[in-house]
Amino acid sequence: MLDQALVNQTKIGLTEIESAYIAKSLLRIIPSVSPQQTNQEVLNLLSEQPELVALPVVEDNKPIGLINRSIFMDGMAKPFRRELFARKSCIAFMDKDPLIVNQDMSIQTLSFKVVHSGGKTLNDGFIITNEEGNYLGLGTGEDLVKTVSYLQAEKNRLVMESINYASIIQKSFLHASKEDMNAVLGDYFMHWEPRDKVGGDYYFCKKFDDGFFIALIDCTGHGVPGAFMTLIMASFLDHILMGNNRHDPAGALALMNKKVKVALGQTDELNPVGSSMNRYSTDNREQSDDGMDTAFCWVNTQANKLVYAGAKTPLFYIDSTSEEVKLLGPDRKGVGYVDTPMNYVWTNKEIELSSGMCIYLTTDGIIDQIGGHKNIAFGKKRFSKLINDNYQKPMPDQATIIMQAYYEYQGKQRRRDDVSLMGFRI
Repeated sequence: MLDQALVNQTKIGLTEIESAYIAKSLLRIIPSVSPQQTNQEVLNLLSEQPELVALPVVEDNKPIGLINRSIFMDGMAKPFRRELFARKSCIAFMDKDPLIVNQDMSIQTLSFKVVHSGGKTLNDGFIITNEEGNYLGLGTGEDLVKTVSYLQAEKNRLVMESINYASIIQKSFLHASKEDMNAVLGDYFMHWEPRDKVGGDYYFCKKFDDGFFIALIDCTGHGVPGAFMTLIMASFLDHILMGNNRHDPAGALALMNKKVKVALGQTDELNPVGSSMNRYSTDNREQSDDGMDTAFCWVNTQANKLVYAGAKTPLFYIDSTSEEVKLLGPDRKGVGYVDTPMNYVWTNKEIELSSGMCIYLTTDGIIDQIGGHKNIAFGKKRFSKLINDNYQKPMPDQATIIMQAYYEYQGKQRRRDDVSLMGFRI
């Protein structure tokens, strides 16, 4: 029977739980019969104990077969069967090839064997023996299904607990940036929405005496893998900005590129991924092709200038004089990827800042989202029109309008990616 004490222990690790659940934990003590006993004796035993689903046949303590109740009773109920078989050995109705397992077999291995043996084992059960092969009792398909379901539920619970805690860690890394954004920006919004509990999008802000550095980062993947990448990128970026690299976003991107490629082994010498190999390769060496798309911005508050460098992530801006959304286009290389050269040089682009100008950055989670009645991407044009129609409103109100338009456009389509959107007014 299932060990209810173990079922109630929801705070122990999955390894400990799985180690406790072996074939022996499903053991039911069931009486056995020998080949010398007759079918009449088996009929009497089954009649006296209606809860018995099957009866093992044991000879010299070794199991040799299994009698299924339904098959036996149906067979004996046919005309003249009792007269013919009542006094004969019970092996006449015996399954000579039941599933026999050792008491120490893991539940996982046992479940594979049960599935392989077919439906009869789920109905009849399986025989459990000790190390010497001596009969101990039976296990039932019902108990096995309950145990496998419980272990799966525990696995899911433990994974979700880990992801929830990872979410706390990721948010803690964003806390310093949030504080600096509050310090250097008056009217702004920062919408950060992982597709899953954690994600591969990340925002960064760091204030200095002469201005502030701000970035929006979209790492490879989403969920837990993406979240790991954001922590790596955040650590590298913070280290890079310890020098005077903040004034040169393109130079900061180049340094980040080298750090990522070296740290992840994504160079021609260390990583086989590239033109000669693909992700389906059978090469046993470690392979990865991870990195980030991003926009790095240095805002010089003394000179009223913004210096931008983008890796596949554009910058949108609009001012009250032009009333037209403009775009600073990025370089078409991501940071750290195998096909990005180690010495790749990004481009700095500079704009003069004026009072009331609005700056926007977004990851491709919004731009690339499929939706609408034509099932096409949300797109930059639709995003720019939303900015153009609403830029004079307070930034938090703009965020609400843009995201509501995004949700309506997405409709019932699957969410494709993490979504991050940043906007601030000079």
